[in-house]
Amino acid sequence: MSKVLLINGSPHARGCTATALGVVADVLEQNGIETETIHVGHKDIRGCIGCGKCRELGKCVFDKDMVNEVAEKFKEADGIVIGSPVYFGAVSAMTSFLNRLFYSVPAEVKRMKVGAAVVSARRAGTTATFDQLNKYFLHGEMPIASSRYWNMVHGNTAEEVLRDEEGLQTMRVLGRNMAFLIRAIACEREASGLPETEPQRIATNFIR
Repeated sequence: MSKVLLINGSPHARGCTATALGVVADVLEQNGIETETIHVGHKDIRGCIGCGKCRELGKCVFDKDMVNEVAEKFKEADGIVIGSPVYFGAVSAMTSFLNRLFYSVPAEVKRMKVGAAVVSARRAGTTATFDQLNKYFLHGEMPIASSRYWNMVHGNTAEEVLRDEEGLQTMRVLGRNMAFLIRAIACEREASGLPETEPQRIATNFIR
């Protein structure tokens, strides 16, 4: 069975972001996709220091928080949904978590796994946060699941989010589209394999 990880970057395990992720998870389950939700927003997670040790060790050198634990789950999953609240017009403190997770997980592991971002705000800052989250997927050759609007909900409490009918519909459509995309990729992988890739990454510096 295919599986999707849902990462809640809010410190509130039952707050606005968790409510939105819950709707996505319910629809994924209804469509035959196993889900697991992981809460990281309440953890003390340090940022990446660019040491490069993960290239030698196969995991982040800092092993006392949840990054390596989630990385192992990421390797086995077929997709990942990242949920972030908006506190000051951008991604929450989970940026430290995501930088280390996506940097330490090898490119071949991330490639062609389906990604989706979910954003929660009282009012504004959602589109900037949404754009920032999607960059993690684009860098990793991960197809992005879409909905019929940007994947966001609005409300100051979980109860208010449940009254955001457009936001809830967006989450439901996202869940169905993500399930379809995961199944389609699995079918094509079995029939023809994944797209050809170039073995060596070219890095061009603009200052020479």
